[in-house]
Amino acid sequence: MSTRTAALVFSIAFAVVGIVGFMPSAPPSEAPPLSAEHGHGMALGMFPVNTLHNVVHLLFAVLGLAAWGGGRARGYFQLLAVSYALLAVLGLNDATNTTFGLIPIWGADVYLHAAIAIGAFYYGFVHGSVDVHHHHPTPHRA
Repeated sequence: MSTRTAALVFSIAFAVVGIVGFMPSAPPSEAPPLSAEHGHGMALGMFPVNTLHNVVHLLFAVLGLAAWGGGRARGYFQLLAVSYALLAVLGLNDATNTTFGLIPIWGADVYLHAAIAIGAFYYGFVHGSVDVHHHHPTPHRA
């Protein structure tokens, strides 16, 4: 799959996840407290979300569509790789697993964010370089 097509696939996945996140089940009683409680719950019964979390997913969906349409898929995946690797690491630490009280990123989210970072790393730094096309003007023949 080309890096550009992968950006479209990731974008659709982020849009679906962002929408599904608006229909969470109740959070567990042991969930870390948030200062942004609106929409706080568990997407698909296993991923902690709140309204801000869903908005971030929808933002990455829009960025993916823009990257797909604008030929910037490699840069999109580089941004995803760095962002989601950072989120996975933050999710491991009790002091930062709510991104300072704003967005829950603990539990199963850590593994999902790590998987996204790995996939994005592949498309942004490994596979993405083979999709870069350089324009070489064809010499005109007389």
